Amino acid sequence: MDVQSKLAILADAAKYDASCASSGSKGTRAGSKLGSTEGTGICHSYTPDGRCVSLLKILLTNYCIFDCQYCVNRISSDTPRARFSVEEVVRLTIQFYQRNYIEGLFLSSGIIQTPDYTMEQLNAVARSLREDHKFGGYIHLKTIPGAHDDLIAAAGRWADRLSVNIELPTPADLAELAPEKKKPEIVGAMQSVKDRIDEFKAERKAGFKVPRFAPAGQSTQMIVGATETPDLEILRTASTLYQAQGLRRVYYSAYSPIPHADARLPSKSPPLVREHRLYQADWLLRFYGFDVSEVVAEADSNLSLDVDPKLAWALAHRGFFPVDVNRASREELLRVPGIGTRNVSRILKIRRHRRLTVADLRKLRIAWKRAAPFLLALDHNPLARHLDEENLCTRFVAKQRQLSLFDAAFSAVSGEI
Repeated sequence: MDVQSKLAILADAAKYDASCASSGSKGTRAGSKLGSTEGTGICHSYTPDGRCVSLLKILLTNYCIFDCQYCVNRISSDTPRARFSVEEVVRLTIQFYQRNYIEGLFLSSGIIQTPDYTMEQLNAVARSLREDHKFGGYIHLKTIPGAHDDLIAAAGRWADRLSVNIELPTPADLAELAPEKKKPEIVGAMQSVKDRIDEFKAERKAGFKVPRFAPAGQSTQMIVGATETPDLEILRTASTLYQAQGLRRVYYSAYSPIPHADARLPSKSPPLVREHRLYQADWLLRFYGFDVSEVVAEADSNLSLDVDPKLAWALAHRGFFPVDVNRASREELLRVPGIGTRNVSRILKIRRHRRLTVADLRKLRIAWKRAAPFLLALDHNPLARHLDEENLCTRFVAKQRQLSLFDAAFSAVSGEI
């Protein structure tokens, strides 16, 4: 099989890993050769400051000794198989980089032979790029649970970011659909990465010149909708991982039905808006001071699909409002729908010099129609009178439904809710 055929198979297989955002463009003109990125494995990821970067996103191989029922690459699947050699991945990365198609590499793999052997192969790619070709671009490596600690240590030396996919949110889910994967083993791999990152930071702080270790941290992915586990449990798992393992990101990936799927799996994907709501809730937990029990308040332990979780909390706690923007604390301002972390900081800075009016808030470009019923300013805010209306929710539902697909990418990057 030639490299181009392998690339078509292994780039397509990599699209199910959400750990670095989208998986290439669509809509390339039929028959195009020049300027086409469809099928090449080019994906677009985002840095913490919002910059979009292009990565070559591929699997080393889609062969796998595991039989995870939700995975199209499971051993019992009849999907076409391919495998790159280490040299082929290195050559592709250099060629794509020299043509200015990409700024880095995202490399994952099915488990072949053993976790140690697979991790050795992934490390060999990163080592060759760094040492043989002096490649200074971004590298994201998938860490294989069960691999020896020395191999994980080597991966962190070559890669900018490591990720260990937990895949399903609870041990019961794993036991049902992926019995070969054990949560303690997955978390153990995460802990190994965390310990080495902490060790690197401590030695650098002490003044020692030590090699960098995974400077962009680590991330993970959870599949949403493959089991009946509600959003409450998904977010509890995410919150625990953030606190205990110091993850940079948890990515949520809506389950995608696969051919010849197990009867225990759903026949269709969950609504895309559910994935979007989980990202919004995730930002509330990390940057807005919310607790999981506050974010998920529905009787069925799932997030509302009609309104975003911050607005849902505000509608359920109207006694907390209206908030006076000229007197409220940072924590109180962060609870107001439509005001993000950046605008809260701006409001606090302006307040040092003068009191804010409705016109000032509009100039800040907050989501005024969403925020207005919950705010008081120096002058009269006529929309605040709607706070006690029983049907206040209906003022937001239609707009939220229209924006849900557009906002999914935006909110996952900026977190402004």
